[in-house]
Amino acid sequence: MRFGPVSLEEAEGAVLAHAIALPGGKLKKGRVLSGGDVAALAAAGLGQVIVARLDAGDVDEDRAAARLAAALVPDPEAAGLRIEAPFTGRVNIRATGPGVIALDAGAIARLNAVDPMITLATVPEWQRVTAGTMVGTVKIIAYGVAEAALEAACAAGRGAIARRGPVCGAADLIVTETAPGLAGAEDKGIRAVWDRVARLGLSEGALRIVAHEAGAVAEAIAGSRAGMVLVLTGSATSDIADVVPSGIVAAGGEVIRFGMPVDPGNLLVLGRIGARPVIGLPGCARSPALNGADWVLERVACGVAVTGADIAAMGVGGLLKEIPTRPQPRDRKITPP
Repeated sequence: MRFGPVSLEEAEGAVLAHAIALPGGKLKKGRVLSGGDVAALAAAGLGQVIVARLDAGDVDEDRAAARLAAALVPDPEAAGLRIEAPFTGRVNIRATGPGVIALDAGAIARLNAVDPMITLATVPEWQRVTAGTMVGTVKIIAYGVAEAALEAACAAGRGAIARRGPVCGAADLIVTETAPGLAGAEDKGIRAVWDRVARLGLSEGALRIVAHEAGAVAEAIAGSRAGMVLVLTGSATSDIADVVPSGIVAAGGEVIRFGMPVDPGNLLVLGRIGARPVIGLPGCARSPALNGADWVLERVACGVAVTGADIAAMGVGGLLKEIPTRPQPRDRKITPP
């Protein structure tokens, strides 16, 4: 692609590389100059403009962006995504429903290394989305790119983005109480959990309030028929032999992981009964604020396998208490003596 100033006699058919204000209106950057545009420029007293011209074998920005987006999402319906029309070298990719976003991070890195003028930006891997959420944007920075570079980028990123929709259908919620009558269906903490379930596109299943005892938890878990079981305790889980882990085992299941390096969210329990996931929620799940349980709940609800090693890897970026959008309750002012 050639770029630089040309006389008006050479400008027709070239791409305007800078916006120009004229008495009759503004010619926007990126416009392919017509004969009428050139006449208007001449009437305004201009003798030359800065333009870009594609070389033989170059692909213009909109067609290039559209081709790359199509390579990233070859089957939008199957991927649960929608590809929007290109404009100014950009194509946005949006979710068509709730779920989490699966990414091939290595493929995306290779795509972005092909040519600095060919770019893809995405949300973080496993980000929760709803219908209409933008999950990625392709941007061709130049007015056109070489066919060979575009083809290499398409090959590198093919099929790299997809949405995993919810697969569990419904979630049951077991709530333990340390004394009769302490928990109720309209408690704010319980409603916060149900709101999480609804955001994922799952149905609100049965609510069972039981004593804070391993046997009672085991019986409630065994009696659940929902695709996922959540347990919210009246007293925090503090040991692998505590009520929730013991209840999972007593119900015939296994504990995959107790504890996670995300704060808030340290006291999460992840288990399963056969193929059905069971999540012992930390106390912070009573708040609508983001916590580590959200990262596990969102993936599990969408059929994404979560292992103990996956949870261990969540520590990088897991200090949620101190991110700028949250207050810092652990910072205390020291009163001078």
